[in-house]
Amino acid sequence: MDPEFENEMTSEDSCCSHPHGRMSHHSEKMKKNLVTRLNRIEGQVRGIKRLIENDTYCDDVITQIAASQAALNSVAKLLLEAHMKECVANRIQEGDMEVLDEVLITIQKLMKK
Repeated sequence: MDPEFENEMTSEDSCCSHPHGRMSHHSEKMKKNLVTRLNRIEGQVRGIKRLIENDTYCDDVITQIAASQAALNSVAKLLLEAHMKECVANRIQEGDMEVLDEVLITIQKLMKK
């Protein structure tokens, strides 16, 4: 996890059930952190588009793409940690062992990248 935001999750950063399906509930601090990171990534992607439009040297564009992918991976790690500590742990405590298959599929999706 990003050291800058280590120990940021609180008991309020939990997933919970919702009448219309499962939903996550994260603290305002966590949501703000994630949205800030995603806004930064969005800006990076727009910048990559401009680099392509301006015929920037391929290696420089690839470097920026790698930085954007790393930033997205960082967001995914934060969410996965919160998911494991709260949603998965809660569902296991409730006896829902199917959550293990769900989380394994999620981890496989992340590892394909």
